[in-house]
Amino acid sequence: MPQPLYIKAIPAAVMLAACAFQPAHAEGAAANAPATSKPGKPGKPTVAQAERFLNDTEAKLEKLNLDSARAQWVAQNFITDDTEALATYFGERQLSAAGEAALGARRYNGLPLKEDYARKLKLLQLTLMLSDPKEREAYAAKNAALNGAYGKAKYCPTGGQECLPLGELEKILATSRDPAKLKEVWMGWHAQSPSYKQMYVDYVALSNKGAREMGFADTGALWRSQYDMPPEAFSAEMERMWQQVKPLYDSLHTYARYKLRAAYGPDVVPASGPIPAHLFGNMWSQSWENIYPLLKPANNASSFDLTKVLEERKTDAKQMTQYAERFYTSLGMQKLPETFWQRSLLTKPRDREVVCHASAWTMDGKEDVRIKMCIRPTDEEFKVIHHELGHIYYDLAYNKQSFLFQGGANDGFHEAIGDTVALSITPDYLKKIGLMNQEPEANADIGELLQRALAKVAFLPFAYSVDKWRWDVYAGKTKPADYDKTWWQLREQYMGVSRPAPLAADGFDAGAKYHVAADVPYARYFLAHMLQFQFHRALCREAGYSGPLHRCSVYGNQKAGAKLQQMLAMGASKPWPEALKAATGEERIDGSALLDYFAPLKTWLDDQNRQLAAAEGAKK
Repeated sequence: MPQPLYIKAIPAAVMLAACAFQPAHAEGAAANAPATSKPGKPGKPTVAQAERFLNDTEAKLEKLNLDSARAQWVAQNFITDDTEALATYFGERQLSAAGEAALGARRYNGLPLKEDYARKLKLLQLTLMLSDPKEREAYAAKNAALNGAYGKAKYCPTGGQECLPLGELEKILATSRDPAKLKEVWMGWHAQSPSYKQMYVDYVALSNKGAREMGFADTGALWRSQYDMPPEAFSAEMERMWQQVKPLYDSLHTYARYKLRAAYGPDVVPASGPIPAHLFGNMWSQSWENIYPLLKPANNASSFDLTKVLEERKTDAKQMTQYAERFYTSLGMQKLPETFWQRSLLTKPRDREVVCHASAWTMDGKEDVRIKMCIRPTDEEFKVIHHELGHIYYDLAYNKQSFLFQGGANDGFHEAIGDTVALSITPDYLKKIGLMNQEPEANADIGELLQRALAKVAFLPFAYSVDKWRWDVYAGKTKPADYDKTWWQLREQYMGVSRPAPLAADGFDAGAKYHVAADVPYARYFLAHMLQFQFHRALCREAGYSGPLHRCSVYGNQKAGAKLQQMLAMGASKPWPEALKAATGEERIDGSALLDYFAPLKTWLDDQNRQLAAAEGAKK
């Protein structure tokens, strides 16, 4: 499942390098000019001036945020050249103001400000800014061009066959069991990104220059600085978390090897070492759900089909959303505002094209929240709408915070909330809401856990290695000539997957992933996948649950809901360890919750691996 989107025109907690700053408008520069004691000669800044600067800046950014959010909403719901131009115009104004505010904020560093003001001053500066207008323009142009090049890329097979966009290639990888065909489409897509490698190299140089202007060593250091700790400490925390969960991943990887080897033969899947990347049912091997049919247990699997139930009941898009809303209100949270139902887009219009990728929107920082999603009655989209409303209820919970604090405690928190709720979509929950008549036998849990692990556990080393690669690129440790060499070293080290063919001359396989080409930070997804299990465990404890963690649903438990709401209401007003403690009582992200959740699967995988190893040994 692709990562769903959360839309806020400027994420309040941080304004990251993923935002391309455009040339400043004259009125924006004047509005954010720092106070001076004499015309033309800056004086020593005062606390009062800093507070006035922050108040004025926050008010301006809030207004620009609303304008930009409305323009983006129209552009994605009515796709024309004109709406795209309007969205670009308002986005330029907003991002220019944010960049100017970041530069202006530096003047007040070191002043003895109150805690809230000091935090706002810090948050404003967690961005890059190029002071040279020509460089800003070049940075923005390259960002847009990289996005465009990725979006337009297609693989055109030889022999005059129809060219295939990424979506069609992904369908082949998901469904084909012909290793030659899988390799062809994998290679075909990865052959597209070298065409924009030099553009990415130039973009990295400009990005680093903008980061250094804001006092950061490079863009990677800027990204890591958003986590309320020094960049080096965040790198160490990521490695610590990965080492916690690595044994579970290793067991899953070993089991996948045996099953893929049985399906494709020893000539395709080696007995040891990395597994070729094109065999995992996904273009980046980041999610293995599509090969579940090859890995499915002979027993220990439920036959329940939620999609079939939803289709038979003719469940429409609004009813799908209402199921999710009732989950949140069962925790004691408010009903969705009436404007949500009036202004959201829940079904694909018949009269026009829209961007159907699921996304949650907060428009005014108050009650105007919306979903844009072309909802179908499927098991997957039942989970997705629960996830998307997690963003919405986070927005509603912190809407009494001031604008710069209207965001997640860190970027992983916003992604984790809806996924935490989705973990409570258990047979017990489905039975309570009337979508399941009888819960499956307990031994059917393994199939469900395996499917979830193929999505959640398999994803972890990919999510970690993407930004680990970029941190070295931005730091200059990995040179352009070594982009592919380092990319595959990391993927072999952390994921145990290999390139299906030797490295291409001047290749750019990392750029075949959208978030690299578009320069979107990725560590947030790793954090979200860890946090959701930690939140789930804490809420289940709060609810008084004591059984297997994977069977816990907090649906209907207002005590657990109150604990969650306490954290959500904090927004970004405090460092994220304080928000984590409010919900869990813990101050560090802890992979033991994920291990607790998948403990029955780990036992099963290790037993299966022993049996499969013995059977393979007996054949020799």
